[in-house]
Amino acid sequence: MATASPSSEKSRRIAPWKQENFWRDTARGYLFILPVVLGLLIWTFGPMLASAYYSFTDYRIVDPPEFIGLQNYIDLFTNDRLFLRSLEITFKYAGMFIVAGQILSLMTAVLLTQNIRGQSIFRTIFYLPVVVPQVAVALLWRYLFNKDVGPINRSIELIGLEPVNWLGSPDWALMSLVIISVWGGAVSTIIYVAGLQNIPNDLHDAAKIDGANVVQRFIRVTLPMLTPTIFFNVVTNVILSFQFFVPAFIMTEGGPARSTYVYNLNLYDKAFSWLEMGYASAMAWIMFAIIVFFTALIFRSSPLWVYYEGDMRK
Repeated sequence: MATASPSSEKSRRIAPWKQENFWRDTARGYLFILPVVLGLLIWTFGPMLASAYYSFTDYRIVDPPEFIGLQNYIDLFTNDRLFLRSLEITFKYAGMFIVAGQILSLMTAVLLTQNIRGQSIFRTIFYLPVVVPQVAVALLWRYLFNKDVGPINRSIELIGLEPVNWLGSPDWALMSLVIISVWGGAVSTIIYVAGLQNIPNDLHDAAKIDGANVVQRFIRVTLPMLTPTIFFNVVTNVILSFQFFVPAFIMTEGGPARSTYVYNLNLYDKAFSWLEMGYASAMAWIMFAIIVFFTALIFRSSPLWVYYEGDMRK
């Protein structure tokens, strides 16, 4: 049996901070992470703490903030119908986007994992919406949805249907924004592709031997094994849906009849159009609380439906 040398035993007994080069290596490590830490403190946590304070003040930028306690929060829920309306629209948008986005992303991912020629080319094409700037995407879709010259309405007319006033009708405007968001869900698709590739083929082969058809294998094998990926995509999409802003700002400006006046557009107007920075800060923290609540709810429910390989409790 090999025994440790006295020198190695002695080195293990020395406290880490007494070892040679410890302080130099530690200082070097802190210097490497210093830019990131400073960036978080100055550009992330600093503004967050400032907005937390401003949410308890009457602050209109041109005048010094005046502390008013919880009055901003009280006014939001009691005197501001536009706040409740924008919150309702955001919940409606989030529900449609999350459900439609996950279904379409999963279906696309299944197609992109088929063993066909040009598979990598198709994956690249489906990822293109991510690399295009959001403003450019919004301007492109505004043209596509144009009721008079847009290609979408032209295509609808060719098959004998009545054209739709996509962005000018309160019944269709929010749905148009959902379509744009679902079209840009390439990140969810790529994550689903990775999740599908991680499912062992042995499970599908065993199901085939047992006589399971394609649909049964998808429901009984693929979906249970994909639940961790679904869980991740749902959480991230919940967060993204409540932060929705750019297409509504560029394409509809909240119209028509405020049917697309989402929460962040209302917050933007309060802060930068009406200069009510304290009021807008309170709105921001309410949205933060809503996102934390739904994220925690999804995490709390995950043991009921998320399957992790090797989890013996399932």
